[in-house]
Amino acid sequence: MTKNPSARNSQEMEELLKKSPVIPVLTINSIHEAVPLARALVRGGLSILEVTLRTDCAYDAIEKIREEVPEAVVGGGTVTTVEHLEKLTAVGAHFAVSPGITPELLKKARDLGMPYLPGITSVSELMTGLNEGYEVFKFFPAAASGGVKALKSFSGPFSQVRFCPTGGINRENYQNYLSLPNTLCVGGSWVAPKDAIANENWEVIENLSRDAVTAAGK
Repeated sequence: MTKNPSARNSQEMEELLKKSPVIPVLTINSIHEAVPLARALVRGGLSILEVTLRTDCAYDAIEKIREEVPEAVVGGGTVTTVEHLEKLTAVGAHFAVSPGITPELLKKARDLGMPYLPGITSVSELMTGLNEGYEVFKFFPAAASGGVKALKSFSGPFSQVRFCPTGGINRENYQNYLSLPNTLCVGGSWVAPKDAIANENWEVIENLSRDAVTAAGK
């Protein structure tokens, strides 16, 4: 039984992450890129999409994808303020992802009922989230914070916790992360290269997505 709204948010986030071995981390510079990019990823088998809030059109892109690509589940990443969460709710984002963890963000996500993936690097941060009812976290920056070895070390004292590692994960190493029992999926940008987006080469992105799904065996 779910104990509190935060735990419910975390469980809902876990169910989303289980649907895809790779979560594309997307920086969308033009609103015109949003829909064809999302459609290419979905055709390739990746339907859980994280749009980073690093560009002026990020919120509009999330709203447009939600409206025009119903097969996609689209959320916002690089969430660092409560205002980010409020704006994501306003545009109908399906979930939110943070690079770190703060009491303010945990409380706001709980109050909004937003499926939420807080980011952690250390055991102390992990325990902060656990105390609020969260059991699913973004591990960021993964490669710089110990990578696969760190995730293995977490599994001993925190066997119930599941992760989506992001940061320094690419086509060459992502399967090493997916092989871990405490890793639900990985986040990465290699399935949507900047040059392919700039050149509107959606077929390349579709093929990279399909290859990622096939190689992951999911």
